[in-house]
Amino acid sequence: MTANVRIPETTVGALHEAMRTGELTSRELVERYTARIDRYDRNGPELNGVVTVNPAATARAEELDKRLAREGRVGPLHGIPVLVKDQALTAGLRTTFGSEAFEDYVPGTDATVVSKLRDAGAVILGKTNLPDWAAGDAGVSSVLGRTKNPYALDRDPGGSSAGTGAAVAANLCAVGIGEDTGGSIRVPASCCNLFGIRVTTGLISRAGFSPLVPRQDTPGPMARTVEDLARVLDVLVGYDPRDRATGVTRISSGDSYLDAVGAADLEDIRIGVLRQAFGSDDERAEPVTAVAEDAMASLSAAGAELVDPVSIPDLDAKLDETWLYGVRSRAALDDFLDGLAGAPVDSYGDLYERGSYNHGQELLDVIAEGPATPTTRLDYWRKVAAQTDLRRDVLAVHAEHDLDALAFPDVKVVPRPAERIGTGDRASSAETYMTNTYIAAQSSCPAVSMPGGFTDDGLPVGVELVGPPHRERRLLSIAAAYESVTETRVPPSAAPEL
Repeated sequence: MTANVRIPETTVGALHEAMRTGELTSRELVERYTARIDRYDRNGPELNGVVTVNPAATARAEELDKRLAREGRVGPLHGIPVLVKDQALTAGLRTTFGSEAFEDYVPGTDATVVSKLRDAGAVILGKTNLPDWAAGDAGVSSVLGRTKNPYALDRDPGGSSAGTGAAVAANLCAVGIGEDTGGSIRVPASCCNLFGIRVTTGLISRAGFSPLVPRQDTPGPMARTVEDLARVLDVLVGYDPRDRATGVTRISSGDSYLDAVGAADLEDIRIGVLRQAFGSDDERAEPVTAVAEDAMASLSAAGAELVDPVSIPDLDAKLDETWLYGVRSRAALDDFLDGLAGAPVDSYGDLYERGSYNHGQELLDVIAEGPATPTTRLDYWRKVAAQTDLRRDVLAVHAEHDLDALAFPDVKVVPRPAERIGTGDRASSAETYMTNTYIAAQSSCPAVSMPGGFTDDGLPVGVELVGPPHRERRLLSIAAAYESVTETRVPPSAAPEL
């Protein structure tokens, strides 16, 4: 490979151009990323974000190189190394779900997302760390331990797609796959200076991903640029008979997501600034608020019209009313484990009774206390109805102010010091980590996290855009226009070019 093909901060488009001109092969690319994993994830700063490196990745890359030479064309993700959250089944490749009970589990089938990546020509480079069963907002699992934030090694990268966030930020792969139930793509994107998207629930198949709240669960991409985010979306979105919720893709049909990015423009765009989500009454939020204010100014300077402020009535109370983990997650995991071929446990209760989980992960205890049959309980249906009401309120704010998106920080505070993670104190955990990502998740609306910039202490801050259902293209266009006038994406010094 010629020296002028750089790996850090490169894009899928640039890598494909180098492959077409013969400057780069997929095998060389896999070797370069594997070397970075060895240097920065296994050694050096020991980011500890990659659970498993795929031993078949090089052979797969060689096969793709031969195909390119033979056919003279590439697929949408031809030869591109992708790291996948270890919440997704990967045939023939260890899948742990972050759980020590599944440390040696190798499935025989792929999640639909993984199949789509393979069909698009991607190389599955490996699997990334997550808290056990994605049931947490921090990067600590019983199978691998703690993943570090590449921008501040003593801080958490955010969860639950922690390993994907750290790895993409540190340039250990081209793009990554996460999963978002309450904010598990957007929180690590915020903490790791990345772009991440949560699509309208149902646009991307959940088949083969361990669940938590089926009404909210959705896989999705994490990337260093909006363009790469859109490229992966074009591959992943689509109907899947294994997940009938994907029938909503008929509503979202239209131009490619990549075309939407190409048409980026903030002219006539109206963005509502949701001041309720800024944490203005808490001094811990001040560093984040300062960065978010700069991001709002950048949007305005680039041509967007800010409607400041807008509000959702009784927002905090409604987020509490619509929180479904305690009444839904146990049954969802029971159903998944019951249908999982070769699983070492029969149910979530079996797993919990064995003690095969991260005991500092508070949400696992909440799930264990949940009902086995939530649909027979009135409190479950009240929460479901409350989610419908929350979506109505989000849409009403958009309609009242003629908005294209709401904007606010993903998280009100900076990435947490690792020493505060896993105390076992539920109240303390909830109080000290004030996430806004539940707004989109519990209303089933799409949202994009953008790198907002850095605090004076060098900690990343993310800014979130939330739109009405099936408005992903508009959100991507706004994010791309924002990206074009800011320089907020900066690689971490902990993982320089080799």
